[in-house]
Amino acid sequence: MTLRDKMQREQQLKTLFEQAHSFAFEYANDALGRNVFPSAQALADLDHFDEALPNNSGDAQAILEQLHNYGSPASVAQTGGRYFGFVNGGILPVTLATKWLTDFWDQNTALYAMSPITSKLEHICEQWLRQLFNLPDNTVAGFVSGTSSAIFCGLAAARYRIYKNRHWDFNQRGHNGAPPIRIIAGRHTHGAVVKAIALLGFGIDNIEWVDCDDQGRIVPSAMPPIDDSCIILLQAGNVNSGAFDPLHEICDSANAANAWVHIDGAFGLWAGGTKRLSHLTEGMEKAHSWSVDGHKTLNTPYDSGILLCRDKDALVMALQASGAYLNFSESRDGMLYTPEMSRRARAVELWAALKYLGSEGVDELVYGLHERAVQFANELRAANFEVLNEVVFNQVIIAPSEDNDITQSIIEAIQQSGECWVGGSLWMGKKVIRISVCSWVTSAQDVSRSVQAFVQARQSICGK
Repeated sequence: MTLRDKMQREQQLKTLFEQAHSFAFEYANDALGRNVFPSAQALADLDHFDEALPNNSGDAQAILEQLHNYGSPASVAQTGGRYFGFVNGGILPVTLATKWLTDFWDQNTALYAMSPITSKLEHICEQWLRQLFNLPDNTVAGFVSGTSSAIFCGLAAARYRIYKNRHWDFNQRGHNGAPPIRIIAGRHTHGAVVKAIALLGFGIDNIEWVDCDDQGRIVPSAMPPIDDSCIILLQAGNVNSGAFDPLHEICDSANAANAWVHIDGAFGLWAGGTKRLSHLTEGMEKAHSWSVDGHKTLNTPYDSGILLCRDKDALVMALQASGAYLNFSESRDGMLYTPEMSRRARAVELWAALKYLGSEGVDELVYGLHERAVQFANELRAANFEVLNEVVFNQVIIAPSEDNDITQSIIEAIQQSGECWVGGSLWMGKKVIRISVCSWVTSAQDVSRSVQAFVQARQSICGK
C-alpha cells in the first residue's frame, strides 16, 4: 500500500477522527477538575517524545495515543477555571466547535480567490467590531496572530503616514536621510510595544518616556510637547494593574497636533464593547489605530489578534506585497491588511464568538470577568493580603511580603499546590503576585478555592 493509499483510507474510515474526538472530550472534562499545572510525573513522561526521526511511516492512531497519554497530562489547564497566570482566556464552546470545522476547511486566507467564505466573514467581523467599539466608519481590520503583530502593523501604518505627510516615501527610501519621527510612551508600556518599536527601526533609545501614576496610567501633564512627527502609545489595560490611560484627554491633544495615536488594548479594549465598563475607554474612538486579542477577554481559541486602523491607505501601503500571480479582487483580500500572506482562517472563530454572544453577551462575559476579579480582591483582603491596585477591570496584584524572596517562595508554593496557577511580576520595585481573571469558566467557587491556596501557601512559607 502506498503512503497516499494509506492516508486516503485513514480519511475515509474516520476512525482516526473519532479517536481524536474521544481524547478531546476526555481532556475537556478532566481539565475542569485536574491540577492546573502538570505533575512531576507528567513532566518526566515527556521523555517519551525523545526519539530519532523515524525512517518509515508510522501508525496514526498510535501517534494520537502518544499525544493523549503523555502530551495531555503535560499541558497547562488554561481552559479550566483556576488559571490566572497570564492574560489567557478560556474557549467558548461555540468557538472550539468552529475551530474544529475550519481545521477541516484548512483555508489560506490571503485572497478572496483562495477563500471567499473567509473573506466574507472577515468583512462582517470588521463591521461588527466598528459597531461594538463605536469606531469611525472608515476603520479597517487586519486579522493577525496576536497583539504583538497587531501593534507592529499599527505602528507600521503610522510610520508610513507620518513620512508621507512629510513627502518622504518610506517604502522606496527607507530610514536613511528620513525626517525624524518621535515615539512617546508611558513608562509602564508593555514589552510588545517596545519590541515593535525596535523591529520597525525607531530605536528603543529614542523613546520619549512619560511618567505614570501609582496605577501605571500616563500622567497627561507629564507629556512632552506634541507635533505632527509624533507616534503616541497608549494603554487600554495595564498588564499588571489593569489601569487605563486617560485616552480622551491625550487623544484630543494628539489630534490637535496631527499626531498619530495607537492604543494597545490586548485585553482591555473589550471594555469599550460593554455598557458597564465603557467609561474606561472613553475617547478611544479618537485614536488612529488599535490592537486587541480575541483569545484573551473574548475567549476565542488561540491564535486571534486584531489590528484596527482608521487609515486604510496607510495600512495597506505599509504592509504591501506584490506578485504577478496575486489575483486581487473587488471583495476583501485579507493579505492587504496584515504582514502575512499565508494565514489560517482565525476570523471565522471570532465571527462565531461575536454572533453567539451578541452585544449583550459581550457585556455579560466581560463584566463577569471583572466581577470575579473584584471578588478575588475582596477575599484576599479579608484574608489579610494587601491588594496594591484599583481593581478597575480583570487584574489583581498583591505583595504578600516586603521580602521579594518570600513572595517568590509563596508564588512557587501556590503553583506547586496545583489548586490554581498564578505568576509573578515586578510592580513599583516590588515582587508581586499578578492575578489575571480571563476565562468564562471561572466561577465564584473557583475564586474562593484559589484564595484558600494563597492562604495555605503563605502559611507554609511564613507560618501564619
